[in-house]
Amino acid sequence: MSSPALLGEGGEGSKLPDKEELNRKIKEQKIVVDELSNLKKNRKVYRQQPNSNIFFLADRTQTLSECTITLDELKKAHQEIENSEKTKTKK
Repeated sequence: MSSPALLGEGGEGSKLPDKEELNRKIKEQKIVVDELSNLKKNRKVYRQQPNSNIFFLADRTQTLSECTITLDELKKAHQEIENSEKTKTKK
């Protein structure tokens, strides 16, 4: 997942807000994964429909799996930003 919005390919000035936004999303996702991991097995989980105030019942284990995958993708994008910054400073 290396979209231009996540990697901040709009120049050096626009990279910092994207990196900060990515850090904020990673923190949020870590909290979501932690909360889902600590739920009892009989607890219900609801997912919000995008751009809506409607919630639907969801499978806890599937939701946890999806959130973990999202967290991994965010971490990977963050690592790509870090690596690109390191290569720019070496030049």
